[in-house]
Amino acid sequence: MIVVTAATGHLGRLAVTALLDRGVPADRIVAAVRNPDKAADLGVEVRLADYTRPETLATAFAGAEKVLLISSNAMGERLAQHRNAVDAAKAAGVGLLVYTSVLRADTTGLGLAVEHKATEEYITASGLPHVFLRNGWYLENYTENLAPALTHGALLGSAENGLVSAAARADYAAAAAVVLTTDAPAKIYELAGDRGFTMTELAAEVSRQSGKEIAYRDLPQAEYFAALTGAGVPEQYADLLADSDVGVAKGDLHASDTVLSGLIGRPTTSLADAVSVALKN
Repeated sequence: MIVVTAATGHLGRLAVTALLDRGVPADRIVAAVRNPDKAADLGVEVRLADYTRPETLATAFAGAEKVLLISSNAMGERLAQHRNAVDAAKAAGVGLLVYTSVLRADTTGLGLAVEHKATEEYITASGLPHVFLRNGWYLENYTENLAPALTHGALLGSAENGLVSAAARADYAAAAAVVLTTDAPAKIYELAGDRGFTMTELAAEVSRQSGKEIAYRDLPQAEYFAALTGAGVPEQYADLLADSDVGVAKGDLHASDTVLSGLIGRPTTSLADAVSVALKN
């Protein structure tokens, strides 16, 4: 039995679908979610699982051979939440814990990585057999938020001319499904898109496909943070975005290898394809 946590989130839903596409029977997949009502359409068994309520995790992981632990999005609180999940997995005798981390979690300067690195250390110390999927940036981090750029003719950021090797959520979900259904040869996978791009290239691609002139405006980190909060982005999330953009400038979200495409057996989703899908929605 394979348990997928946060299964009603963007990545979780795609992971369940990817497992089904790989031929895992629906009755061998459990969607572990905070709100079971939102998981009725997944077509698999649904169990209540709240990272902040250990008793729900014990029930959710009962009988699990493998668990895909999708990281919490509760910044500042997720280490404690992840520890609850790891403890529950260990108590349940889970045979493999697969954790979605961040690219080069142990060496990157990204503020986002602090809780991921600590979680990885906790998992390692637990003694559980494990795999770390160190996911790079999602293409959707850009393509799902194109409306302001299309409205104002400008894409803002603090990434300078740094390259970001982003891939689609579906690519990362497919990688998780491969690891969960095969004998993974490695304990750590550094996953990223096949080809890096700059924010200037992103703006040019959006311009080409939309027919609207979009320019990239590079801002100091503090000004970008102010622009995000001024647009209504919560301060904590705005700080993460601004810090991550500075990380892009430093190369923290760029990778030159093709581990992800090699794992999933196809090229990762291209920037052009991701922009095309976004503009049609």
